Amino acid sequence: METESPGAAPLRGVDVIKDNLTRLPAKPGVYRMFGDVDEVLYVGKARNLKARVSNYARLGGHTQRIARMISMTRRMEFVVTESETEALLLEASLIKSLKPRFNVLLRDDKSFPYILIRRTHEAPQIRKYRGSKHDEGDYFGPFASAGAVMRTLDTLQKAFLLRTCEDSVYNVRTRPCMLHQIKRCAAPCVGLISIPDYQELADEAADFLRGKGADLQKRLAAEMEEASNAMDFERAAALRDRIRAIAHVRGSQDVNPEDIEEADIFAIAMEGGVSCVQVFFIRAGQNWGATAHYPRHERDQTTEEVLAAFLAQFYDKRPPPRLILVSHEPEQADLIAEALSMKAGRKVEIRRPERGSKKDLVAQAARNASEAVTRKLAESASQARLLGEVAKVFDLPKPPERIEIYDNSHIQGSNAVGGMVVAGPDGFLKNAYRKFNIKDSKLEPGDDYGMMREVMRRRFSRAKKEREEGDASNWPDLVLIDGGLGQLNAVIEALAEIGLTPEDVTLVSIAKGVDRNAGREQFFRPGLAPFKLPETAPVLYYLQRLRDEAHRWAIGAHRQKRSADIAKSPLDEIEGIGPARKKALLHHFGSARGVSRAKVADLMEVEGVNEALAERIHGHFNGG
Repeated sequence: METESPGAAPLRGVDVIKDNLTRLPAKPGVYRMFGDVDEVLYVGKARNLKARVSNYARLGGHTQRIARMISMTRRMEFVVTESETEALLLEASLIKSLKPRFNVLLRDDKSFPYILIRRTHEAPQIRKYRGSKHDEGDYFGPFASAGAVMRTLDTLQKAFLLRTCEDSVYNVRTRPCMLHQIKRCAAPCVGLISIPDYQELADEAADFLRGKGADLQKRLAAEMEEASNAMDFERAAALRDRIRAIAHVRGSQDVNPEDIEEADIFAIAMEGGVSCVQVFFIRAGQNWGATAHYPRHERDQTTEEVLAAFLAQFYDKRPPPRLILVSHEPEQADLIAEALSMKAGRKVEIRRPERGSKKDLVAQAARNASEAVTRKLAESASQARLLGEVAKVFDLPKPPERIEIYDNSHIQGSNAVGGMVVAGPDGFLKNAYRKFNIKDSKLEPGDDYGMMREVMRRRFSRAKKEREEGDASNWPDLVLIDGGLGQLNAVIEALAEIGLTPEDVTLVSIAKGVDRNAGREQFFRPGLAPFKLPETAPVLYYLQRLRDEAHRWAIGAHRQKRSADIAKSPLDEIEGIGPARKKALLHHFGSARGVSRAKVADLMEVEGVNEALAERIHGHFNGG
């Protein structure tokens, strides 16, 4: 539903809202308020759209934030829904995708990792998993961080001896790998354990992750005693090691939920206009880690309002547990619980506990949230001082809101990648990081200047177009380049090709001295003499940290690309060879090199390889 009819004079502020009221139904739905250049200002939901929007048409009684939002409104759009519950779910989804200026926003909304016991192979694989659940198997999570997953996986390998290798590695093993030697894998790949026995280990690991660790410990203890009585001391020692590993996982929890099988715990603390929401994940009676979030909101918004918006957005693309424990009663808690129940297809309860172990868990989360807010405020004050110093050093009109730092990484020109990291008042903005695979085939191997030119052309061609369309939110206040005068000149050339000058973008390159010692960096700016900063200056340490983060990011992207190239098989390049035939060939010949040396007649012995395909394979490796 649109706001203006063709040919009508542009309306502004309250007039826009009053104009829409004449056409609005008294039904549930979602409304969007737009400002200049179609900037989304606010997304809201209503049980009764007409009644809710009419509140904005009042001349007084609004908070400063709402009054400013109303004055900036240029048009509105509406979506009618079947119920207020559906409106809440749609509102959360739109807020996450549109990121309106005046809504509470859940920042750093990354997906959480899981542990997967993958069942698509006769010997199940255990590994960390992130993303949509398309592989067949058992998923356990979410865990609060990759670190929490890896620590648990490390101990699970000791306890259950499950493989972590990929199928392509498993299928070509001829002898046990190092993980078997250090007693972290049962080596089903070479038959040191039967497949049924190995699958039993996988089932035990799944039971443990479902919360049946105590029963498993008792059963293994009985088996250990039985083996000891039979004087099978080697098996008894192996069982003892497994029991110790299981006990370690169960005993290493920071929080010990006594009577909670599955729950998410949310505690919010607010101070100085900054909020932290601390989240604990309890699954299978175990604590699977904690994570802290700092939602964006206005100073005049309450903890109950912020927590309500946070919960709706947090579960937009995540399955909620049956129980959600909170430190504060969120606004419209019953409506949120109803919406989450609809989403999950089962009852979801939101509860603020008043006594017992559940209250103790929430209290612990609240303490963590309060301490995190205190640290955040201290860090923000320090960050503000540093950004003020950056503005002085580089003659910026104000402290930069967005700093972009660039670096390239390659080995003699191979697997070349450009990296961009972004920093601002809230520290590093990791969801804004970018990787640029160098695509220009005309570049000489190792041409750092050419790589930097390509990265800058691609980055700022897009940024320029966005700014011309009215969206300057991603335009940097400062660009730092890891390198010297040569890199700076390459960037200036690249920007000139797309019609930008150093007046459009503040450019600085940062280079180490001749001996490449940190602390002796030189800074280069267009048209100015290079200069250094005092070795003990805090702003120098800050700029070094920015440069080092870009270096780390670019090297990581390069290594990832190089690893992917190494993992590729020459068989992947041959038409007619899919996963099944590739597996059969590797089984038969042991490796791609073995396939490359085979004769046509030998290749035809492999199941699924006819004469035409055998000749094609032989020709691929022998120039035929």
